[in-house]
Amino acid sequence: MAYERFPSWIPLLSVTQALTIYALGALLVGGFGPTAAFLYLLFCVWSEYRVMQMSCRHCCYFGKLCGTGKGIVAPLFTRRGDPSLFLAKAIGWKELIPDFLVFLIPVLAGLINLFFHFRFSTLGLIVLIVILALPGSGFMRTRLICANCRQRELGCPAEKLFGSKKKEGCSC
Repeated sequence: MAYERFPSWIPLLSVTQALTIYALGALLVGGFGPTAAFLYLLFCVWSEYRVMQMSCRHCCYFGKLCGTGKGIVAPLFTRRGDPSLFLAKAIGWKELIPDFLVFLIPVLAGLINLFFHFRFSTLGLIVLIVILALPGSGFMRTRLICANCRQRELGCPAEKLFGSKKKEGCSC
């Protein structure tokens, strides 16, 4: 059953996870100086804005509390779009590059820093961001957000890209 409006604990958890990834990323990139950390955080803000412009404005949760919390924030930055554009949009791996870079840039920066100045704290930050970004995001998306999303039921390009392929007649 999809939520018409998500319970507040799900977007709160999602936002906390995202902000934690950004903070850990800034710490890792900050090994190259405060300007690098600032530019990374600016990239994170741009990435969120991009999602709101490209997807949230056309989503059925626009102006409502969705699983990521962006549906309620999007009207502050963009006008409502056409819901049919959400369904018509195709998402491929190329469109996801900025989302992956939010995670990959700090991991690569941390690995470079480890190579020149090994610190257990840097290694710990890398491990933590990897856990939050990979299995953490996977759990959030599959079990809490997408599994309860009304837009997924209406049609979602991400579901087409990541969704499980069920065999006809199979209830698995």
